[in-house]
Parts: sequence; C-alpha cells; structure tokens
Amino acid sequence: MSTYPRYTAPVAPVTWDVPAAGAARFSWEYDEGRERLLALYQKGKDKQWDAGTRIDWSLDVPHGRPLGLPDEAIAIYGTPTWDKMSDANRDELRHHLASWQFSQFLHGEQGAMICSARIVESVPDLDAKFYATTQTIDESRHVEVYARFVHEKLDVVYPINEHLKVLLDQTLSDSRWDIPYLGMQVLIEGLALAAFGLLRDMTTLPLPKQILSYVMQDEARHVAFGRLALRDYYRELTDAERREREEFAAEGCYLMYERLNGAEVWSNLGLDRRESTELVMKSDYFRAFQTLLFSRIVPCMKDIGLWGPTIRSAYQKLGVLNMADVDLGAMMAADERAAEDLDRARARDAAREEAALAARRAEVAATIAAGTPAPAEPADVAEALPAIP
Repeated sequence: MSTYPRYTAPVAPVTWDVPAAGAARFSWEYDEGRERLLALYQKGKDKQWDAGTRIDWSLDVPHGRPLGLPDEAIAIYGTPTWDKMSDANRDELRHHLASWQFSQFLHGEQGAMICSARIVESVPDLDAKFYATTQTIDESRHVEVYARFVHEKLDVVYPINEHLKVLLDQTLSDSRWDIPYLGMQVLIEGLALAAFGLLRDMTTLPLPKQILSYVMQDEARHVAFGRLALRDYYRELTDAERREREEFAAEGCYLMYERLNGAEVWSNLGLDRRESTELVMKSDYFRAFQTLLFSRIVPCMKDIGLWGPTIRSAYQKLGVLNMADVDLGAMMAADERAAEDLDRARARDAAREEAALAARRAEVAATIAAGTPAPAEPADVAEALPAIP
C-alpha cells in the first residue's frame, strides 16, 4: 500500500527538489590515503548487513505501547490534560508519538542517504569518497528499516517536520563541500544518535530495540567519519571561515531544539497545540531528554575545532555547554558493543530454544517408543486377519 494515504496531513505526491550547488570533484590520486579513513572504509565494508534477515520482523508491536516506554516518558504525563484522557485516548497518544518520532527518523535517514551521496560527489579526497560510498549503502538500509517499521507496525506516518526540512535544505543547497558533513554527520546524525540511544535503552520491546541498536552500530562509524575528515580540514581554515561554520551550526542547533516538542501530534489528536507545547516545555522529563540529545553534538563540535565564541554562546543559551567534555569515543564504542551484545544474546536464546525443542522431540519419541507394542511376527499377523471366503 502507498505511503501517501497513511500520512496524518496531506502530502503532495511530488518530489521535494533541492537545487544542487557546488562542484563534482574528481581526484587523480589513487594510491594515497589517510590510514584511519581507509581503516574506517574497510570496517564499513565488513559491517554491512541485511535488514530483512538480521531483524526479526515477526515480533509484535502493541498498538497502545508501540515502544514499551513508561508513561513518565510522555511530556504531558501527570498534567490535568493527561488526567482527563481516557485509556483509549492515551493508547492513541502513545501510538502517535511513536509514529511521529519514527517518521522523523525515516525522513532524516533519507536526508542522510542523499547527503552521503553528495559527499561522494563533492569531497576532494578519494579516501573520503571511498567511505562515503559505504555510508550511502548504510543510509539506504536505514531508510528501508524505518519505512518497514512505520508501514507494517505503526501504519501512521507524519510529514517531515518543517525545522528538519529547513536544516536539510540549508545543508544540501550550500556550495561548500564540507557543509553536508557538518550539517548531516555532526548535527542531524549526532542528534539522531542520541535520540536512538535513549529510546534503545528505555524500550522494553525487542523489535524497536533491534532496529535502534543495529542502526546505531552503523551511525557510530558515520560520526567517526565526519570527525576525522572535518578535523583535518578545519585546521586549515581562517578564523573567519571557522566562524561562518559555527554560525551555520548554531542556527542548525536552534532549529533542532525547536523541532523536538512534537507539536504536530498534539494538534493532530485534537489537543490545544499551544497549551500542550507549553506543558511540554515545562516538563522536567522533556528538559532532561532535550539536554541529553546534544550529548554527541557538543563534544563533536569541540573535537573538530569549531569551538569559538559563537558556538559556545549558542550552547550556553541552550543549556548544553557542559556536554563539551563527554567522552565521544567511549560512547561510540558502547554503541557498537550494544549491537554485538544483542546479537550474542539472540544467538544464545535461539540456541536454548533449539536445545529445548530437540529435548522435547526426544522425549516425545521415547514416550511413543515406550507405549507402542512390539511389531507382530508375520505368522501372528496372518492369524489375526479375518478369514477370506
């Protein structure tokens, strides 16, 4: 079934065309490359996986609790608005909040796929082009995964959030080759990684946990790629050029900060949009969640050398400046381990299930053998047959 009938608001069945800017760059140096980027490229090749077989799509997703999150994770929980809602209304709210989140993940992953393809085209170094090709494949798989989850398990799709759309537009239409890196690898993917991680650690349901864990395993490499490439390049820029990048990043962070309140859900379900948004902004849970979403962006910006007064002032206003000293490498390593640990746990569960099934088969076979009379001798069989006239 087409996606268009599933949207909560009309979406025109036409493409969104972002004018391309900048040059497609060819490199004639085929033998030189940065060892760390080439190692990341090799890892990108080695870690490819099939979304149709690695994820268990037979797992159920309850309509009223599609992510299995506690109600405390809903920003309006405990407010008069929440208290007035029926159980059915709360189930619908949980379902739509999950649909909104995963719809934005889906749209963002398509943006990442296009940005990584743009990086292949525009980045001047062949080693970076190599890695970006593996990322393009990764991102197409992520689009496949989130589209399947939204279609098969949620059946409700939200249009792309306007703030995310603006940031993607700015990222893709800029003629400077490093901006797709900065806008996508650092800002959008950094925010997505944090959101994925929070949901991965909170969900009690195996299907969303699998999806988030396996996507994050890929995304950890992508952020590492952006850090390596941009750190080298930004060392060569003038102070004025770095300040321009900081201004772009600060505006992008403000846009993402504003888009995180799920205002579309409240109005779609008939709740007062302004009142609900105000409740969200006052929520202790939401403020903590919002801060944690910048846990990967802020240290990454510092690491790549965009750490002047402009960006520090923006993070001070957003209340996330203290994230600067987070150990980003340790977080990325933990993301990769989480996926590997999940694979091992699933393998152990499958082995235990197979062993239990084999034991049950043996038990049934032994029971049948113990309760079945010994086969009769041919003569006895003949005697037992009725006489034939």
